Amino acid sequence: MTTDPTPETPDGAATQDGAPAPGHPAEETSRHTTGGREAVTLPGSLLDTLTIAGIVLDEAGRVLLWGSGAERLFGHSAEAVTGRPVTQLLGPGRPRRLAEMWLRHPGGPDWSGSLPVRFADGLLRRAEFRAQWTAGMGGDPRALVIAADTGTVRRLETDLALSAAIVDQSPLAIGLFDAKLHWVRANAALQEMVGVPADRLIGHGFGEVMRETDLSAIEEALRHVLETGEPLLGQSVTARPPADPAHEHVWSVSYYRVAVPRGRTCGVVGLAIDITERRNAVAGLAAARSRLALIAEAGAAIGTTLDLATTARELAGATVTRLADLATVDILEAVLDEAPGASVAREGPARFRTLAATACDGSRSGCAAYPVGRAGSYDASPIVTGVVRTGKGRLLPRLGPDQLQGIARDGEAAAILADTGVHSALVVPLTARGDVLGTLTLCRTRNRSPFDTDDLALATELAARAAISVDNARLYGRERNTALILQRSMRPQLPEGDDIDVALRYLPAISEAGGDWCDVLRLPGGRIGLVVGDVMGKGVHAAAIMGQLRSTIRALARLDLTPDALLGHLEDTVESLGDTTATCVYAILDPVAGHCDIASAGHLPPVLVQPDGTAELLDLPNAVPLGVGGVPFTSHRRDLRDGATIALFTDGLVEERDAPIDAGLNAMRDLLRDVSGSLEETCDRVLHGLRPTTPTDDVALLLARNHRPR
Repeated sequence: MTTDPTPETPDGAATQDGAPAPGHPAEETSRHTTGGREAVTLPGSLLDTLTIAGIVLDEAGRVLLWGSGAERLFGHSAEAVTGRPVTQLLGPGRPRRLAEMWLRHPGGPDWSGSLPVRFADGLLRRAEFRAQWTAGMGGDPRALVIAADTGTVRRLETDLALSAAIVDQSPLAIGLFDAKLHWVRANAALQEMVGVPADRLIGHGFGEVMRETDLSAIEEALRHVLETGEPLLGQSVTARPPADPAHEHVWSVSYYRVAVPRGRTCGVVGLAIDITERRNAVAGLAAARSRLALIAEAGAAIGTTLDLATTARELAGATVTRLADLATVDILEAVLDEAPGASVAREGPARFRTLAATACDGSRSGCAAYPVGRAGSYDASPIVTGVVRTGKGRLLPRLGPDQLQGIARDGEAAAILADTGVHSALVVPLTARGDVLGTLTLCRTRNRSPFDTDDLALATELAARAAISVDNARLYGRERNTALILQRSMRPQLPEGDDIDVALRYLPAISEAGGDWCDVLRLPGGRIGLVVGDVMGKGVHAAAIMGQLRSTIRALARLDLTPDALLGHLEDTVESLGDTTATCVYAILDPVAGHCDIASAGHLPPVLVQPDGTAELLDLPNAVPLGVGGVPFTSHRRDLRDGATIALFTDGLVEERDAPIDAGLNAMRDLLRDVSGSLEETCDRVLHGLRPTTPTDDVALLLARNHRPR
């Protein structure tokens, strides 16, 4: 048996002088001396790992040739064993007798087995033997014996079985390539993944088989690992495999260079696993979290006020740019003009009013298609009107000219949307308490991805939540307007004459009008009745109660009652109205006599300002609000000098949540000390000083200045 001394390169080619091929790790030659002879062993060989022993015996079982492998394996030198029966090296027992029996029959069948052998250190160890009879130079029988260490053979068998089991049964797709990137091995998982059987892979170059698939990144990675030896782990690769060309797949691929012991490179292996479902699941989870975050943020941002236009702008702004590039909110004219629950006509165009149009920087021109505050109808197509009538949203992933007309009011608006680059749209209804109030229209321009069903579900959820705020703002606006109408309808007719000047102001609260009121009454004898009151509560109910109390006071005043007597009768009226309380101050000014009689029902004290600017809070007897009962009312008389001013007001003018009310009263008293201007100017100065912005509570202010007749 001869050994070819020419080493092979990793791709199977050998250089003419036996040197390693350029570009690959140099292969070192192992040299050692045995029995005075220098033995040369080529590294990287499985036989080198096994330490194969070659032995030749004569027909009597004596050793004729004891090779260097046998010397390394068993430790006995060739001189020590040549000419001796080989059975002397075997341990006692049945295995030795079987070997002796085989040696007695030259020319018999081949034999293999495991035998105990006494090594040079005197210990018995098992070795694997393969033996066969052959003929020597002269035709004499010769036994050719090959031996190897049993432990090493078993370990290699186990390693090979384990490797084969892992490769063949692994769920990972495993491919082995040689130095020219030719397929050497492909397990079942890889064949299934790429959709190509092994017989079409093995022996072919990587690019030949996968030429129709863009997997150049894998080929580059294989070359890099082969040349550098540096593994690449967890590389993401996206492509459409031959097994599923209609869908894009994502793989996580790791690459390793494969080398035998002592460094001879065999090639490179790639291990891949399809992570498409996992990536989609992660992307879906991230999208779900983003949608939930958007819903949460929108819930906090929408409905911060009860102003309908502000609420519509908040809804449109919540969707730009997280969901859309252009958003509009349209409310039905029938909803704005009629009572709650106004139905939409089932035929003909539906009329809307655009309350908000919001766009990102690159899509602002699209707002021109939806003029805010202008009414119009969508009669070119049933898309928007159909959403209102059915109460179901519409998904328009790709917009053609006809569909652009369907989300625009007219041809001009459709042209604006086309020029803006609108390519996908959603139209969802604003439904609250079973009634459709209008629509939310979302468009995409910069975002090139079309809307999908998940976007439709998100927009529908946002619209449903926002519609409650929109409806609340609408209903509040209706009720506030009603309360204001009631308030304004009861604005008193100011008296005309030289004996008294009167000025008044009423400011409704920013949130909701309430039951604050003031009144001026002409009484017999040239006297003037002044009234300021505050019904507890807000809205139409408080305004209605206020109207009843105002009317009652006007009727009682005709009886020429004193202030305390009038409040006593008013108490009976309040008790008849149910669970209602109110505060009130009633003053009768007599310009001729030069005095004022005042009674209070739990109200803030008036301020009396003398002609020289001295201002004081009138110390009135303690009283309880109307509706509490049990405490009689008393009147208090103060003299009025010519030019004196008395100020009556409600708590909305001087009360702050984070400050004591005394601070507001003192501030008002300071503002009233300036008596240089008219009462109208004084009213304006007081309001500007105490309430420069729209108040959070109703404000009523009544000023009266006395002039004695000449």
